[in-house]
Amino acid sequence: MVSGGTDRLISSNGRRSVHKLLEPMLGLPHTRVDWLGPFEVAQTSYSLPRIIFADPTTTDPIRIAFFAAIHGDEPAGALAVCEFVNKLAATPCLAENFHLQLYPVCNPTGFEDNTRHSRTGKDLNRQFWKGSADPEVQLLERELREAHFSGLVQLHADDTSDGIYGFVRGHTLTEHLLRPALREAGKILPRNNNAFIDGFAARDAIIWAHYEGVLKAPEGVGTVPFEIILETPQHAAMELQVNALIVASETILTEYRRLISFAANI
Repeated sequence: MVSGGTDRLISSNGRRSVHKLLEPMLGLPHTRVDWLGPFEVAQTSYSLPRIIFADPTTTDPIRIAFFAAIHGDEPAGALAVCEFVNKLAATPCLAENFHLQLYPVCNPTGFEDNTRHSRTGKDLNRQFWKGSADPEVQLLERELREAHFSGLVQLHADDTSDGIYGFVRGHTLTEHLLRPALREAGKILPRNNNAFIDGFAARDAIIWAHYEGVLKAPEGVGTVPFEIILETPQHAAMELQVNALIVASETILTEYRRLISFAANI
């Protein structure tokens, strides 16, 4: 399990650094780091990092995407993505039959500034599929249109929650992936079992509604992907948030592989 906190993200200038976050990813087996962009914000160039981890033994992999730090003041997801990739590189059988595309920092200016919004003042997770001019949103929308993912997993943190919970949408099997993920993550952090969470009705730490403009699959896709949003309690220890997200992510992959295998044998 991971230990430590956000100090590993700080560069020599005292600010958070996306490049420092990604340094441990370079050279890992079956792993590639590339960049989407570039784009300019206040005359400074930025790009969105993308980590690709692929099972080299399969010719028809299942494509799953993970997204984190679309709110820049939620670094647990970014750390969890990178630690998860480290774990996959050490134990590649965990990603058997999968092609994973992981976007650890979807809001690089907010990540640097430790702010929810981007440096242009936008909550990027309210701008999707609304004709946004924000380059971060446009780049991610292009990925969502072109990659044909079977599943989308977002990693967030909620400063109003005392426990972990999740949102589901998309494919009907989604709830059957989230439940075991919350069960396993609940061994690390308490679950939020309130009847209302973040303004939405909830049951067993699961919400079925969504805010307008959140990152999601485009309408009219051929195969409806599963879509899960995981929310850790932001005031919990960083180590616990990161470990809970790693365990939940691993469980989602394991359960999805099991369900796909079961369906193929029916």
